[in-house]
Amino acid sequence: MNIKRPLILISNDDGYHAKGINSLISMLRDMADIVVCAPESARSGYATAFSATIPLRLKLRRKEEGMEMWSCNGTPVDCVKLALHELFAGRRPDLVLGGINHGDNGSVNVHYSGTMGVTLEGCMKYIPSVGFSLCDPSDDADFEPLRPYVRRIVGKVLAEGLPKGVCLNVNFPRLRQFKGVRTCRMAFGTWYNECVKMRHPHGYDYYWMTGSYRNDEPDDESTDNWALNNGYVAVTPTRIDVTDYELLKNWRL
Repeated sequence: MNIKRPLILISNDDGYHAKGINSLISMLRDMADIVVCAPESARSGYATAFSATIPLRLKLRRKEEGMEMWSCNGTPVDCVKLALHELFAGRRPDLVLGGINHGDNGSVNVHYSGTMGVTLEGCMKYIPSVGFSLCDPSDDADFEPLRPYVRRIVGKVLAEGLPKGVCLNVNFPRLRQFKGVRTCRMAFGTWYNECVKMRHPHGYDYYWMTGSYRNDEPDDESTDNWALNNGYVAVTPTRIDVTDYELLKNWRL
């Protein structure tokens, strides 16, 4: 690795083989040296979970000039923790990136997302961190329209950094062209009908986790859901500190 170039750690929750993470690598190869440490298979919905009861393994998948790709049998957060501990030889990355995720991580999905688990973990290590997601869950999603936006956002964060305890959640609508970029807040939304009950032939019940999403403030133009539904890239600054400071001033027993 070239110490004169920026150094970026990339992970995801779709697995090291996913088109999204490989597209992200291709978008940034000329801008920085890259270390990838990603799950060996899909880990969607793992949020900030880490493995406390199983041993973890790292496997080198590719090594090229300016880029190494490793896989891990753990969660997205495990990947970040292990990479920072084992793969950087005393040098901290300048940036942690999650994604590009196959699917929407706007609104309350930020709390479930393994992609944002990567991003939040980097932020908790005081490293500027960004999560990228495309509102297209298909394995062969088209990430090429995202290229100039990803490069511009990464370049800006490398140059200017981010405030302590703040990361970026960036979501792209499923379009060939975008109307622009909107910096917006997280929408309030609700998941419902989340469990499907089935009967097994052996005589017991089992359940599939599923669900439908409802935007609870569809007309509010300040939200990420509105931006995505109207053709804009949604950039949501996201805090690690979830303290409600207004209530903190007034809450008494």
